[in-house]
Amino acid sequence: MSAFDTYLHAVIVRATDEAREDGSATFGAHHLLLSLAADHGSAAQQVLASAGLDRAAVRAALDREFEHSLSVVGVDPAAYGPLRPGRTAQQPRMGASARLALERSFASARKKDLRSAHLLLGILEAQAGTVPRALALAGIDPAALADRVRQTLTSRIGDTGIS
Repeated sequence: MSAFDTYLHAVIVRATDEAREDGSATFGAHHLLLSLAADHGSAAQQVLASAGLDRAAVRAALDREFEHSLSVVGVDPAAYGPLRPGRTAQQPRMGASARLALERSFASARKKDLRSAHLLLGILEAQAGTVPRALALAGIDPAALADRVRQTLTSRIGDTGIS
């Protein structure tokens, strides 16, 4: 297994843990984003941090998106108390948004050239879904953040690490 394969496995394991904490049967792109935000020292984490998005800030943005989505359909989250489902013992499987994010990531570079920033780029290139809505509600332009990722990738050409 290559260094990137090992890295990707670790990202997916963290995303799976995030989904399990949410009580979700699947892990999505937003769980991958949480995983990357928690990956201290990686290029993806550094780009997120430069936009003020550490793991806690990403979680807060996702929570706001969840509450906002409920309010759009007329559900007042405050009227029901904590709406988070309980932790599940089942192993969450990969959901459609995560699969699409990974496909976009893999299409952005040759396998031997893949880095953490490619994973972040694949997540940020989604035109619709939880991640773009959460980032917009947090006042972050996903397209501008994706441009920052591309700049990072361009500046790291020739870098042999997985960051």
